[in-house]
Amino acid sequence: MALGLERGTASDRLLRSPQGGALRYVRGDLFSCPEEESLAHCISEDCRMGAGIAVLFKKRFSSVEELKAQQKKTGECAVLKKGQRFIYYLVTKKKASQKPTYDSLRKSLEAMKQHCLENRVTRLSIPRIGCGLDGLDWSKVSVMIKEVFHSTDIRITVYTL
Repeated sequence: MALGLERGTASDRLLRSPQGGALRYVRGDLFSCPEEESLAHCISEDCRMGAGIAVLFKKRFSSVEELKAQQKKTGECAVLKKGQRFIYYLVTKKKASQKPTYDSLRKSLEAMKQHCLENRVTRLSIPRIGCGLDGLDWSKVSVMIKEVFHSTDIRITVYTL
């Protein structure tokens, strides 16, 4: 599949596949995205969120007990509703000390996509999910995201500091 590159500013670019799944790249703070955009990141089943960007999600949105009460397993997606947006917690591993697999991330992405479609979410902002402390390869993860969301109108903005 050939990708076309449309240029905006030096820090803002859009990669679009012919099927319509778009990833927009922005350099900046994920939490500076518009308030109507939903957010997503990866966590473990134990909802520990003790390192990386997960710490910032925990501080900003709290509600850890609400997340734990959802009892989501690896490959699922816990969800909080905060104001106009949903906050997606992709459960990609059993324990915080473990590493996710590409398969567990794909299943979590599929679960998030289903929730987005059911709740008319059309804009989603994410970090390079699974690629920080979890160690997955962004070149593989970005292709996976495009594959999962290719037949939707969901626009995904990827933030990088």
